[in-house]
Amino acid sequence: MKLLLDFLPLILFFGSYQYGKNHAAWAAAFTTEHFGFMVSGGTVGTEEGPVMLATLVVMAATLAQVVILKLLRRKVDLMLWISLVLVVSLGALTVWFHNKTFIMWKPTGVYWAMALALWGSQAFLRKNLIQAMLGSELALPASVWTALNRAWIVFFSCMGVLNLLVAYNFSEATWVGFKAYGSTALLVVFTLAQGFYMGKFMPDDSGPKS
Repeated sequence: MKLLLDFLPLILFFGSYQYGKNHAAWAAAFTTEHFGFMVSGGTVGTEEGPVMLATLVVMAATLAQVVILKLLRRKVDLMLWISLVLVVSLGALTVWFHNKTFIMWKPTGVYWAMALALWGSQAFLRKNLIQAMLGSELALPASVWTALNRAWIVFFSCMGVLNLLVAYNFSEATWVGFKAYGSTALLVVFTLAQGFYMGKFMPDDSGPKS
C-alpha cells in the first residue's frame, strides 16, 4: 500500500501525459475550460496540452498523497515534503507561463534538496540522516553509515544533473519516459547495490547460540 502511494503521483503524471498526447485537442480544451483561470491568457494550446494536463494531475496527486498520509496518521517523509513544495510552486509556474521548463526542473530540485539535506545534517548538525532512518533496524559500524550517507549525496547530485541533461537535450516525450522509467530504474539499482554493501557488514546470526 505504501509503495503504491509513493509512486502514485509518478504513475498519474505519466498516464495523464500519455493520454493527453493521444488526445491533444481534448487535453487543451479540458485544461482551458477547467483551469483557464490559472493560465496566462486563459487558453492552453494543443501542443502544450499534454504536459499542462500532466502537471495539474501531479500537483493534485502529490497534495492528495500528503493529505492521505496525514489522515492515516502516518509520517510524511522529508523527500515528500520537498516534492510537494516544488511540484506546487514549479507546477504553478509551468501552468501560468505555458512553460514546461519549470516542471522539468522539479526532479532536479528534489534530488539536490535531498543531497543538500544529507550533507548539511552531517556537516553542521553531526547527524547522519540515513542512519537516523535505518539505524533502529540495522546495526552497522559508524564508518559504514558515513559511507552510505556520502553515497546517497553523490547519487542525488548526479541524478539532478542527469535529469537536466535529458530535459535539455532530448524531446519532451523522452524526458517524461526517463522520469517514469529511467530514474525509477536507477533508484532501484542503486538501492539494491546499497543493500548488498550493507549486507557485508551486518552481523552473522547463522552460528550456534548458547
